[in-house]
Amino acid sequence: MSQTLYRKYRPSKFDEVLGQEQVVSILKNALKTENISHAYIFAGTRGTGKTSVARIFAESLGTSGNDLYEVDAASNRGIDDIRAIRDAVSTMPFESRYKVYIVDEAHMLTKEAWNALLKTLEEPPAHVIFILATTELEKIPDTILSRCETHKFKKPTLEILRTVVSKTAKKEGFDIDTESADLIATLADGSFRDAHGTLQKVISGSGVDNSGKTITRQLVEKITGAPKIQLVEDFLEHFAKRDLSKTLTVLSDVAKESQDVLMFAKLLIETMRAVLLFKVYPPFTKEFEAKNSLERVVFIKKLSEIKNSPIRADNLREFLVALEETPRSHIPELPLELVVLKILTTQETLA
Repeated sequence: MSQTLYRKYRPSKFDEVLGQEQVVSILKNALKTENISHAYIFAGTRGTGKTSVARIFAESLGTSGNDLYEVDAASNRGIDDIRAIRDAVSTMPFESRYKVYIVDEAHMLTKEAWNALLKTLEEPPAHVIFILATTELEKIPDTILSRCETHKFKKPTLEILRTVVSKTAKKEGFDIDTESADLIATLADGSFRDAHGTLQKVISGSGVDNSGKTITRQLVEKITGAPKIQLVEDFLEHFAKRDLSKTLTVLSDVAKESQDVLMFAKLLIETMRAVLLFKVYPPFTKEFEAKNSLERVVFIKKLSEIKNSPIRADNLREFLVALEETPRSHIPELPLELVVLKILTTQETLA
């Protein structure tokens, strides 16, 4: 692939933007009514489409490539860089109504740079629009926030990312099953960029073990190093049967194989959720059966039928707490060990 999948398939018009309907609708209405602000802040986690939407907005304003300026604040964060922009904004656009400045990673600007930019935002030329993109809105000075129209970008849902992965794989000539797309979506952690990047890594490595053009979950696990689904299922089967020793042994195996404990925890939680909903919500059951392999469905159904199982709503909440603590733990598997010990020892007499 001569071009990264993220660049190749990034949205080029508003109708292609997924998961940011609240932002798109406001911007489209602003264009329709010609109620354009002189400065915007696009805030959200990495890979949510902030820069892509900024480019689409600029193009929708009729701004040509010669009048669109993109600045990486992580590399150009000093006062001299902002002074250069401040001096340049006074000149008229070459061939457009507006000159648009997209400042990426805006939170990286120095205090002096912010002060220099503030003067421009206080009295901006009519032909200039600033779009500041940031992953850390809390680091933007209040004096800047008060002079900008702020839009918050949401993390795309797993469903949206799964759809993106499936469609992109198909466009690249690969067959991918739902479980594989689901794993890639989970690994992406709410980022379109990471979803495309992981898929590209899998496609690039598929020739080693894959003579055809089919992407399987086993292939994704091998190439990305994601925790094996068998370990997840073994853990939950022993846990559901309240076998403390075997449950902890699986967790120990995850650590010994240097697998991603945080991702392992996320996969545990996803599977536990499926088990709970399987019991009480028929629409979910039908949807799950349509999107997963027979083996996966049989496993979830089997777990949902175990009597006095510790896979319960209150215990799922305990695993969510462990998930939050895992990245901060010196021993990655410790939060999961503690929650297993807490549940299987304190609740043993209630079983």
